[in-house]
Amino acid sequence: MTGMKKMADGGASTLERRSGVAIWRQIADDIRHGIARGTFDEGGRLPPETALAERFGVNRHTVRSAIAALVHEGVLRSEQGRGTFIERRKRLSYPIGARTRFSDGLRDQTSARRGHLLDHAVEGANPRVAAALGLAEGAAVIRMETMSEADGRPVSRATSWFDAARFPGFAEAYAETGSITLAFKRFGVGDYFRKSTLVSARHADNADLDDLHLAPGAIVLVAVALNVDDAGTPVQFAETRFAADRVELSVATEARNER
Repeated sequence: MTGMKKMADGGASTLERRSGVAIWRQIADDIRHGIARGTFDEGGRLPPETALAERFGVNRHTVRSAIAALVHEGVLRSEQGRGTFIERRKRLSYPIGARTRFSDGLRDQTSARRGHLLDHAVEGANPRVAAALGLAEGAAVIRMETMSEADGRPVSRATSWFDAARFPGFAEAYAETGSITLAFKRFGVGDYFRKSTLVSARHADNADLDDLHLAPGAIVLVAVALNVDDAGTPVQFAETRFAADRVELSVATEARNER
């Protein structure tokens, strides 16, 4: 059964009651999309819970769960006695170009940036990782789980792979420096370049929800990237998840200096 209610912008909201996705999560997504479309008034106030419950054809408890998730995520804020408002915090613009660096890319937008090592392991390269890094399947690679923050706020979580034979101890170097670039310099890689980036979007998984402090149903932008050194040899294969409500990806056109 599908329920449809008119939205403030004249569109229609469709709740799929047998989709396997909780109704409150669907409502939270609908509110997110409404914010992106500018559906709500200039003051950023959401309609009362009773009005939202009527609009979506659900009870107030379900609406309250959706709002609570968005408040936890930082999309909305509740003010006692006044209502619920959109948290109008400007998104960070993260440039993707030939030299994509987390710290440099956000330097003019934030005052402090740092990466944190969450976990790491040496493992055999699966077919996907082996093909990206130009290694034999099963070759030893270092897998790192990292989280990057700006001004104390988590903005991205990444899984990266490196050739363990070429970069032994890379995870320890990253843990000390908080920077992929500085860690590479310890291994004689003075510069590296983005060879390819594939961007998509999906709902955050449980690990991303925890580490990025997101609520269930939150959307992450996923950038799958391959970095190479001056000689064109792959040095890093990575999948980075950005909190979509905090970061936008900007594709920059840069000319690589030939050496």
